[in-house]
Amino acid sequence: MSADMSANGSQPRAGAASLISPLAAAGRADEVVQRVSQAIQRGLFVDGEQLPTEVEFAAQLGVSAMTLREALAVLRQLGLVETRRGRTGGTFVRRPPSPPVGSLRERLRSLTATALRDLADEQFAVSGAAAKLAAERAPAVSVRRLLGLSDQLEKASELGSPGLGARIRADSRFHIEVAVASQSERLTRLEVTLQTQLAELLWLPHDPELDAVEVACEHRSIATAIAAEDGDLARTLAERHVEHNLRRLTLLRLAVVEAG
Repeated sequence: MSADMSANGSQPRAGAASLISPLAAAGRADEVVQRVSQAIQRGLFVDGEQLPTEVEFAAQLGVSAMTLREALAVLRQLGLVETRRGRTGGTFVRRPPSPPVGSLRERLRSLTATALRDLADEQFAVSGAAAKLAAERAPAVSVRRLLGLSDQLEKASELGSPGLGARIRADSRFHIEVAVASQSERLTRLEVTLQTQLAELLWLPHDPELDAVEVACEHRSIATAIAAEDGDLARTLAERHVEHNLRRLTLLRLAVVEAG
């Protein structure tokens, strides 16, 4: 599975698309819209990247070609993809700079405290296991990528509000890259799904703002433990990081609910 999250011209990257889990048997177009739009926001696709052909993409998502076409039509209306004609044509990603903050607040408000804790429990198990396995299996290139993603998050903190999307993507991509480095396809798919559910919510603007430098330091500590091949430490640090995030999300949810 490709772990390369960097820009790759306009050519489609099968590895990026393959990180999106197949849909349930229902395979509705609105489910496809949600999955693909979240993948674009998470940075699994870079701006301007060409999506796989309709036949390939539909097969990867486990839906019919007609369902995919309906979803792509909606994504075009949302401005998240564009279709070009001709020999070099296809469907290309158009990633917005920041997610819609208002709808994210509504999503967080709709989550019960129990549902939020259950999501964090799942990420506690997935991220901890992925970090431990990454320390045992990660090649040098994955370690370098993890350290680089920590730096990206810290740089994004200097951008202010316009950097909200950049912070979300750097944070999310770090966790996905740890899972990729574990060389476990199942853990990677689970982490991608968790990131689509939690990453945007974690960075919602709030007083006080989440300290991107502090989060980047936690990421760097996890990456350093992986580089040192210390699986137990990597797992402990990853689990502690998830616990910190759960506390942040719990406080955020309370603030959003109280604000009405």
